[in-house]
Amino acid sequence: MVLPLAWQFTSPGPILVDLGPITIRWYGLLIASAVMIGITLSQYLAKRRHVDPDLLGDLVIWLIIGAIPAARLYYVIFEWSRYAQNPERIIAIWEGGIAIHGAIIGGTIATLIFARLKHISFWQLADLVAPSLILGQAIGRWGNFFNSEAFGDPTNLPWKLYIPPEHRPLQFANFEYFHPTFLYESLWNLMVFGLLLTLFFRGLQGKPRLKTGTLFLVYLVAYSLGRVWIEGLRTDSLMLGPLRMAQVVSLVGISLGLAGLVWLYGYKRSLPDVVPVQHEDKELSRR
Repeated sequence: MVLPLAWQFTSPGPILVDLGPITIRWYGLLIASAVMIGITLSQYLAKRRHVDPDLLGDLVIWLIIGAIPAARLYYVIFEWSRYAQNPERIIAIWEGGIAIHGAIIGGTIATLIFARLKHISFWQLADLVAPSLILGQAIGRWGNFFNSEAFGDPTNLPWKLYIPPEHRPLQFANFEYFHPTFLYESLWNLMVFGLLLTLFFRGLQGKPRLKTGTLFLVYLVAYSLGRVWIEGLRTDSLMLGPLRMAQVVSLVGISLGLAGLVWLYGYKRSLPDVVPVQHEDKELSRR
């Protein structure tokens, strides 16, 4: 049986435009698009919560400074053998090679510092950023498609992904088609995005508003659940000995998220914050 070509994914290559000294890569374009869409969405959500949208605009600068270098550093640390002989390639982020868990860690640290300096609630900022973050991840995963990276084990499923010979792992050199794990994660992230928006607008439809921090904690749990499964299919996981680091970090994320939700709704207590909880509305609201 011959499958329709439309079922087979084939990357057109990493470069969108090549005009001599000017080269635009799909990866960079997707990251930039995710940032711009994320800013717009976060500011819109801020307005719906009566929060000054300029705060989110300022925060984005901190997130870029904190998240992107951390994402690259995280990747380079676990792939040091690839860069030890060519350290100048460490800064070649346009070639791909950033880790979302590094970005989350770096972005979280940047947000904590920003919140402390501005004397505002970290958790309310995190709730406003979480939907944009997961949507950005859904968009950014397509950069892996154009770079022919972050794919899964060989497969002959109808939605198989063709990988050029030069990008195949040596042990799979004779295989042409692989699991499109970029697609799996992108679709999963879109479902999480839909869940977060549903929860966000729940509080604007006459129903009890969710407690501050809930959206970010749900993001941690929901995204991490999908990542644990999808990471098990990949052939290029960042490893720490026999362990896939993404799965380890995701399990930590699930544990922290569930513990936070139990703290909020089981023990009915507010999450520790950089400012007293009773002041967060006063600091953030612009009615």
